[in-house]
Amino acid sequence: MATNIVRDSDVVELVNPPRFDYGQKVRSKKYVRNDGTFPGKEVGEILVKKGDVGYVTSIGTFLQQFYIYGVDFYELGYRVGMRGKELEADAPEDDDEDLLADEAAQQTEEAST
Repeated sequence: MATNIVRDSDVVELVNPPRFDYGQKVRSKKYVRNDGTFPGKEVGEILVKKGDVGYVTSIGTFLQQFYIYGVDFYELGYRVGMRGKELEADAPEDDDEDLLADEAAQQTEEAST
């Protein structure tokens, strides 16, 4: 089976620092299938779905050109190597802050009546 490695010859990510830090919460921007390098899963099987959340546990390089982020998808129970363009920083959960802001607004409204 031949592998087709798409080499973005114009892009050399390694001239800049990594986009993500160790321990950073990230979200998958796309579906990722097993290309044959993930043990225990069939080639072509979906490993990560768009929107799955994980944490960066390692940062390596590929072809002396790209950063590869080892992302622990804890809910799935495994770690997958992904390119930076396949990931986005996950926004912090602001549920508590939103709740506090709503309560403060309600108290202000009640005090003015």
